[in-house]
Amino acid sequence: MIKRTTPHAEGVQPAPAEAAQSAPVEAAAAGQARRCLIVDDSRVMRAVSRRVVESLGYAVAEAENGQEALARCEAGGMPDLILLDWNMPIMTGIEFITALRAQPNGGGPKVVFCTTENDPTIVGRGIAAGADGFVTKPFDGQTLQARLQRLGAA
Repeated sequence: MIKRTTPHAEGVQPAPAEAAQSAPVEAAAAGQARRCLIVDDSRVMRAVSRRVVESLGYAVAEAENGQEALARCEAGGMPDLILLDWNMPIMTGIEFITALRAQPNGGGPKVVFCTTENDPTIVGRGIAAGADGFVTKPFDGQTLQARLQRLGAA
């Protein structure tokens, strides 16, 4: 652990990035895990994403499409973070985020599109619909964690 000396009475404080990274883990240890909903029709992508967000202290739920995800949000309350595929059957990612943001508490979750789409027009549509960020597939755990850190969700 990197420590730095500060003029605080405590004397030594963790570096800011390290403190932010450990916050979800500390919350989980205190029984207050943040919740993440992973929405993707690919079981493999859900598994990759799950490993990363669980390592950050999130309790994870999964959905295979936007319709299932919206039902989970309505029935179980809004998660803190949603990792969202763009192209899915039944209800696409853009349809889901539009419906989510229209919900009374739908502005709360941070939403990150995890998609093969990298066209600036597509990214712009996602941001306009309420996405907080994008990660291009395929990605590894380090890439996803870095994106979540930049959004203050790690």
